[in-house]
Amino acid sequence: MALRSIKQKLCQSGKYRLGVSVLLAALAAIACLLLVPKPKPAIQATDYAIHSQLSFNQPQFYPLSQKLPTDLYQPVGEWVGRLILPSPGLSDPKLPDTQQLQVDQANNASVSDWVWLEVQHAPSEAQSLVGKVVRLEWSPQLEVQAYVRAVTQNVSFTARTETSKQQGNIHPDRLNGHKDVGPLQSLAGARPNDDVIVTLKDATVRQANTSPSILQISQEPVLATGRLYGLVKILGVDDQAAKQVAPSLCQKSPTCDREFFRVQHYNSVSKKFDGVLETIRIPQQLAGRSGIAPSTPRHIETSPAGKAGWYIYGAKSAEGVFVVQAIQPRSLVQLQSDRVVLGHPAGLTYINQQNWQKVETQKGTVRKVLVKPGSTVTKAKARPFKWKLGDRAIVLHTFGGIGGRKAEAALGYTVTGHFSYGLAEVVREPLTQELQFDVQYQQVYAHNPDAIISGTTTWPNYMGNLQWGWLGTRPVSDVLVKFDPVLRDYDFGGITLSPLREFQQQLQVMMARYRVGDGTGSATVTPATSCVQDSNQALYATILHIKQQVSSTPAIQSWLAAHPKDEQTLRFQQLVSLAKDLEQRLIPLGILRSDWQQNATVLAGTNSQPDFTSSRDPLAGLTSWRTMIPRQAQDELANLFLQHGAQLWFLRTNQVGGWNPDIVPVAPTALLGQLTVPVAKAPIASILLNRVLSALNPSDLRGWLITVGLLFLYGAIALPLGFASGFLQVNLWSANWLSYCLLAFRALLTPALLEELGFRVLLLPHPTVGVAWYIWAGWAALSLLLFILYHPLNAKTLYKAGATTFLDPIFLTLTGLLGLTCTAVYAITGSLWAIAFVHWVVVVVWLIGLGGHQKLSLAPSHSSKSSEL
Repeated sequence: MALRSIKQKLCQSGKYRLGVSVLLAALAAIACLLLVPKPKPAIQATDYAIHSQLSFNQPQFYPLSQKLPTDLYQPVGEWVGRLILPSPGLSDPKLPDTQQLQVDQANNASVSDWVWLEVQHAPSEAQSLVGKVVRLEWSPQLEVQAYVRAVTQNVSFTARTETSKQQGNIHPDRLNGHKDVGPLQSLAGARPNDDVIVTLKDATVRQANTSPSILQISQEPVLATGRLYGLVKILGVDDQAAKQVAPSLCQKSPTCDREFFRVQHYNSVSKKFDGVLETIRIPQQLAGRSGIAPSTPRHIETSPAGKAGWYIYGAKSAEGVFVVQAIQPRSLVQLQSDRVVLGHPAGLTYINQQNWQKVETQKGTVRKVLVKPGSTVTKAKARPFKWKLGDRAIVLHTFGGIGGRKAEAALGYTVTGHFSYGLAEVVREPLTQELQFDVQYQQVYAHNPDAIISGTTTWPNYMGNLQWGWLGTRPVSDVLVKFDPVLRDYDFGGITLSPLREFQQQLQVMMARYRVGDGTGSATVTPATSCVQDSNQALYATILHIKQQVSSTPAIQSWLAAHPKDEQTLRFQQLVSLAKDLEQRLIPLGILRSDWQQNATVLAGTNSQPDFTSSRDPLAGLTSWRTMIPRQAQDELANLFLQHGAQLWFLRTNQVGGWNPDIVPVAPTALLGQLTVPVAKAPIASILLNRVLSALNPSDLRGWLITVGLLFLYGAIALPLGFASGFLQVNLWSANWLSYCLLAFRALLTPALLEELGFRVLLLPHPTVGVAWYIWAGWAALSLLLFILYHPLNAKTLYKAGATTFLDPIFLTLTGLLGLTCTAVYAITGSLWAIAFVHWVVVVVWLIGLGGHQKLSLAPSHSSKSSEL
């Protein structure tokens, strides 16, 4: 027994030691996990770094001295150059005439923001500067210097910025730690290398004979691609050219022999493609992190988009071969439409349904559609429309997603895409002498792996660039809005008001802020801050500034009052009406975002703490939810402009250029837009969510006055009918105030809010969506019928106590009249609160004062006081 006891103790002791050992080992492992430094995650390669490996994507690949026949090639701008960021600590060259720089009368000093510019093309009078590096700085004009001061910031990267860099996004590393970074330096330092190509619109040679020479500008440089452009028809692959022209080029590239193409230039005399034959190179780009190359020349000669020829942008290599850096289908910018949609109903249908319809089947194509407003087709036909030289249009830009074998993932059943504004102008293109659209975007663009820069950019640089452009990989919709009240300036007796110029200035401020992330070095996408949210923040700031300018200038108000029938007054009234509706769209819940308000006061110079701010609170995004998703923002803005009488021109491309079999275009969607009903393939969840959010609009004073007026009209009809039939009686429910309040609260929740949400808000298209009147009327009739039938059905099933009342013909008549009144209120206000108010008042008055409580058997009859009329 003793031996057995000893053995048991030893066994128990062994188990104990084993358990302790396991416990200690587990604690040691936990300690190691907690205390041993974790290795940093590997930095993901950026797409910019991947593509920069290729020699033809580097500026030094192209010799500075290039003289090509002007009948074949034209410069992409009057001034073309490469921005170079000054080295830290570099002395600032002094100007002989310092008085020109002393423009700030308060401080007697100007804002210093300058960069170097390698001149690649210059006007004839400044040809001596080509190939030289000059100093580029701002004009001393007070307005220009005020803009520079407003957006000049100290840059210091935050932890969020470093995390974004780890994820493979490009940030302005060379500006980190710099003080007083202005808009020129934020442009030049946006990428790791000095490879930002720009054109200058209004450069003035300040000092031509000094070293360095000086250029002054008053407008921000425009991001561009290439130095020269030509117009060609691509005939086919020239597989022998690589071996003959530059055999060394193809030693490292397996696709090089398929990158050379035989082209024929446009002949300005014959107006045909029977000009000079030439061999050019359209290089194959590497695939990025997604496995998709940003462009490919494969089968580009058979692309239907090239039926009218291709504009090619680039320069000649050292071997004398023109290397294409960007492309643009000529058919896209010509002024002839493929289709004309006439009248408001058809126009609204095109915007909401047909613009992005069956996009997958349209891969490789270009489509242009003109939408002309008018209450009827006849009126739409009668309105003349013809583009003229110098005409301008606001651009609403949206791109979609990428599907196919290498599809990108949708975010929560939503293809978000991207939104920006832009400006299109009708110009005379030098090679063809035909009128065309010249499109430039004001890209408010977050930091990204491709090093796409937030700023004003040409169409070829943003869309057609072979390294980072979206032409070949995404479907794109550009809506050109022709609306004179916005596009034309006003002259009120010598006081000039320019809505378009003001809007462009606000966008310019926003783009500069994005380049440095308000000093943090990072502009990232959140529900509250994004390309679409902040582009429309600039629009809101424009509306606010114009309102303040008019209200604070009595001379403008006097001029308008003295000229009530003047063309400018009538046009200005249209502008005011549009601005009011736009403001309601931008602040749909009637709650102004605090960051939008502060930024507007900063730009107005009325804020004691002049710092821009960006909210990351999702609730802030909810208060401006209409501009949270690009597709919805574009559709709603297009609808609104159409309703105000604007002409709309839709330019649609669908993965245009060379053919990539691994991808297909995918249309952008509203929130939850890919969550569809299987049979109808309709995005029901997205539609219903938008209807609910839209209906949360509190309505304005005019809407509430109409609501109260319609409520009285209902009473004027319902009360005589109810009393005459005996259904209504003055029968006051006897109860204390607490019971009254509880009943009123119950009635507010149900039936008022619940029934109006179900029968009006969810069933009816919101009035701001913009659908044809007959479609809306059809849904209104259906909702009214269901609202009436619901009550007897409820009496037969869930609420049998009210069967006698709910089956009464007079009750159903009054119910139908109430439904009709609420429908009318909703059509005018679009507010759930307004229709719930009407429903609630009617129900509470009936229950408490007109015998409704007794009819529904909610209280014994002896607890009431009654008197009949």
